Amino acid sequence: RLMPMNAKDLLIALFVPLSWGLGFVAAKSGLDHFPPLLIMSLRFFISSFLLVWFFPIPKGFLIKIFYIAFVSASLQYGLTFSGLNILDTSTASLLIQTEVIFGILTAAIFLKEMPTKKQIVGILIACIGTIILLGTPSIEGKTFGAILVLSGAFCWALGQVMVRSLNGKVNGFTLICWIGIFSSPQMLIMSFFIDGNPIPFILSASFINWFTVFYLGVIMTVLGYGAWFYILSKHPMPVAMPFLLLIPVTAILGAAIFLKEYPSLDVIFGGTIIILGISIILIDPKIFFSKLRKY
Repeated sequence: RLMPMNAKDLLIALFVPLSWGLGFVAAKSGLDHFPPLLIMSLRFFISSFLLVWFFPIPKGFLIKIFYIAFVSASLQYGLTFSGLNILDTSTASLLIQTEVIFGILTAAIFLKEMPTKKQIVGILIACIGTIILLGTPSIEGKTFGAILVLSGAFCWALGQVMVRSLNGKVNGFTLICWIGIFSSPQMLIMSFFIDGNPIPFILSASFINWFTVFYLGVIMTVLGYGAWFYILSKHPMPVAMPFLLLIPVTAILGAAIFLKEYPSLDVIFGGTIIILGISIILIDPKIFFSKLRKY
């Protein structure tokens, strides 16, 4: 039975965009030392090492999860964080919101789930915001970074279609754990061929470098997804999903506070239109606000 959102659940729901948004800031800092694929490999090694002791081997699904890990983690995070390495944190965190658009489009193509009129309106508005953002000076000379982030968003959406093929037979934490087990060596191998020998990067990493890896592996992945799965178990998707709109907000504020990155007004304008479009897609006002009023 779904329960009203009380104070505890509200705080846990807010922790999700806080941990994930600041994850962009931590990753951006860590990318000063680690190559993108290597830092993601280390992230998933830590998270899967912490989780593997508590969740059984998903027998009968390992081959599917291997391919899901390659698309939704190795390719997705490799592309996204390679793009983040080029772009400003705020710009990357706003562009990654297009994964919602790609999610609806891939579901329509592969699962024959046609978007509603409300979703189509939201997609059009979010696309306008994306075009505005792509035309800002923050992208000038960094178009390749934007392409990488958008490609990562598409891979995330494609990965979600692949996850649907599991038909809910593998629980969330088990899936995160085994995606990490498969994707960590995949990204390590990819990093070896793209960036060279990873050992010097690992041996020369400072305490701050390792703290960013710890944040990504423990706070962002284990605790962040733990909070997310808890909220999903207690509340319907129309209540849970709108909290994810706060991810770029926390990323932008975190980048300003910790990295001294300040977005321009045109980035904020384009980003606001993106978030408006995504909010139209995600929010069902009657359900969302009625549940919060119970709090």
